[in-house]
Amino acid sequence: MSWTREQKNVTIAAYLGWTLDAFDFFLMVFVLKDIATEFNTKIPAVAFAITLTLALRPLGALIFGRLADKYGRRPTLMINIACYSILELLTGFSPNLATFIVLRGLFGVAMGGEWGVGSALTMETIPPKSRGIVSGLLQAGYPSGFLLASIVFGVLYQYIGWRGMFFVGVLPALLVVYVRMHVPESPAFKEMQKRARPTLLTTLKHNWKLSLYAIVLMTAFNFFSHGTQDLYPTFLREQHHFDPHTVSIITIVLNLGAIVGGLFFGQVSEKIGRRKAIFIAALIALPVLPLWAFSQGPVLLALGAFLMQISVQGAWGVIPVHLNEISPDEVRATFPGLVYQLGNLFASVNATLQASLAETHNQNYSMAMAIVAGTVAIVIAVLIPFSRERRGIDMTQTAKEVSGV
Repeated sequence: MSWTREQKNVTIAAYLGWTLDAFDFFLMVFVLKDIATEFNTKIPAVAFAITLTLALRPLGALIFGRLADKYGRRPTLMINIACYSILELLTGFSPNLATFIVLRGLFGVAMGGEWGVGSALTMETIPPKSRGIVSGLLQAGYPSGFLLASIVFGVLYQYIGWRGMFFVGVLPALLVVYVRMHVPESPAFKEMQKRARPTLLTTLKHNWKLSLYAIVLMTAFNFFSHGTQDLYPTFLREQHHFDPHTVSIITIVLNLGAIVGGLFFGQVSEKIGRRKAIFIAALIALPVLPLWAFSQGPVLLALGAFLMQISVQGAWGVIPVHLNEISPDEVRATFPGLVYQLGNLFASVNATLQASLAETHNQNYSMAMAIVAGTVAIVIAVLIPFSRERRGIDMTQTAKEVSGV
């Protein structure tokens, strides 16, 4: 099925929106040690900023999701991107730890809105048979942002320091111009505008079992991603004492694996179904675990990181399309993002938990990361068969049915 120019522009904008959002988030994970040194504190105290960022993302998903369901996906996406870019810039001016933590919390609110709004706009616009591969592409935006942050850290950090890393993070604001000029509104949203729709509370009450299940599933998924990514650069610096250049290269390899995994399993899900693709991807983590967490040399660690992220982001690559397909039509900009970010809230203790566990066991980050990754891989494999399989539904048609057209 051929794509229109508008469909291509929507996909590009949503991919870049999530890539640059993740880029701004991951810039911080490389400089936890430097921030702790400047503010005369320990790494777990700074890692609390990551916890707060993740914890406040549901608030952003709710605020921006409701705006998108009421006023449209396109204008909301522009406001959202501008907000997280400006807050990233302001972080670089933090005079103390308290200000830094407050700004990262506000950044979490802005970050929490982008995924749900961008994925709804895209999944409602593109051809149904393309959703699997585009889902993988959208989710690949997350490791793409991590990859971009890895490159900036490896190339610029020695010249600009930790504050300069955050100054670079204002650049995503330029994406607003692209969205304004090239991205149309979602056809499904236009259909749903034609008549009054149920409120969010009414819809969630009617779908309370689905909502509860999705939140539990996304909690496991967020432990899977954050448990294998957020403290990985710190693990390489603190436990293996690698220099910034080596850390950067290993992290780049890690994110290449993540992109490959997301694209591959996103496409595979179009053939074998969303649930089966997630099940297979999650279980790949188990045999890879020893290589990923307990290898000693940089080459083996890089190989383990590459394979682990094929598993993690392979499973994640199916999530944008799966959550949008199982979502109630009338709250599609809110529901996927909200359950995703509520999962983030419950998984937000991960960075502080892993850092504290490692420090109390003689900087043993290997053990802390392995416990989390292995546990949640099994949990996801157990949970996913209970989900709905709605591969390929016609979202514009179901939106017409909601609006009574």
